[in-house]
Amino acid sequence: MKVYIYSEAMDKIGKSGVGRAMFHQMSALEQNGIEVVDDIADADVVHINTVLPKSPALAKKLKKRGVPLVYHAHSTKEDFRNSYIGSNAVAGLFKKWIVGCYTLGDVIITPSEYSKRLLREYGIKNRVFVVSNGIDLKDYVRSRNQGEKFRRKFGFSPDDKIIMSAGLLIKRKGVDDFAELARRLPQYKFIWFGDADLRFVGKEIRDAVKKAPKNCIFAGYVKKPVLQAALSGSDLFLYPSREETEGIVVLEALAMKTPMLLRNIPVYDEWLRNGENAYAANDIDEFEELAVKILEGELPDLTEAGYKTVSEKSIDKVGVKLKEAYEKAIEISNSRREIK
Repeated sequence: MKVYIYSEAMDKIGKSGVGRAMFHQMSALEQNGIEVVDDIADADVVHINTVLPKSPALAKKLKKRGVPLVYHAHSTKEDFRNSYIGSNAVAGLFKKWIVGCYTLGDVIITPSEYSKRLLREYGIKNRVFVVSNGIDLKDYVRSRNQGEKFRRKFGFSPDDKIIMSAGLLIKRKGVDDFAELARRLPQYKFIWFGDADLRFVGKEIRDAVKKAPKNCIFAGYVKKPVLQAALSGSDLFLYPSREETEGIVVLEALAMKTPMLLRNIPVYDEWLRNGENAYAANDIDEFEELAVKILEGELPDLTEAGYKTVSEKSIDKVGVKLKEAYEKAIEISNSRREIK
């Protein structure tokens, strides 16, 4: 089987969760002996990852030619909201657009049961496969040496207790709560990796970033080795995101055995359990309380349980599920041609 993985605007998408998901797809397929081709004409299946204008146009063209098509549902109306200025006002239109995109697929892939449920609520009836974005466990191994390098690079001392996070600088990701927690907890150091054009995120988030307290660093976008070093050198990964379809960085932090504190949102219900393999908070007061208890050793260490959980989402297992989705897309596409 030969697969062509398509995405628009990789110069921008490459820094996002969608871009990282694509690289995971390629790795998962390679580990399962499935060839990823560079020429779409050579493909047995085309896997589309984006909803920008060229993507549905390509999908329509491929369907007319009878090419088996998989559409990846990375985005939902819910995670589009609270992103950039005006996003809430046009969220309904965005929903209509993505429904039009996703339903072009012979099958749809989405990363969680939660996002699948949302797609069904939108009225989508296509076959939907739930396939985690996955994690390469061999690539995410905690390193004391790299952790020490991270601390030196960003001016932290060996005794500092560091709370880190990562993601776009938008309200949905909880940047505002992160900055407020830094203000409430001056005894700890805070660092956030990820960027966004602050002209388009709204005054609340601009102020959170630009007026952050001295113990809070917004370090911008960094490449994977720096993020891995930060996960090795931090004492807590705090992810205050208000909405996710899975959260790749959560998988990465669990794989690196970095203590985890999340916002209690529906996407985690199916696989993360508060107090068993991660900690979860409902609001900023609970974030403050739990962060202190985790960092001061007043709560059990759940990192081994978290690692065991994320191991179920390893890249090799993802590849098996991708292959199953591709085979179904081929079957459905062939059936459609036979009917014609």
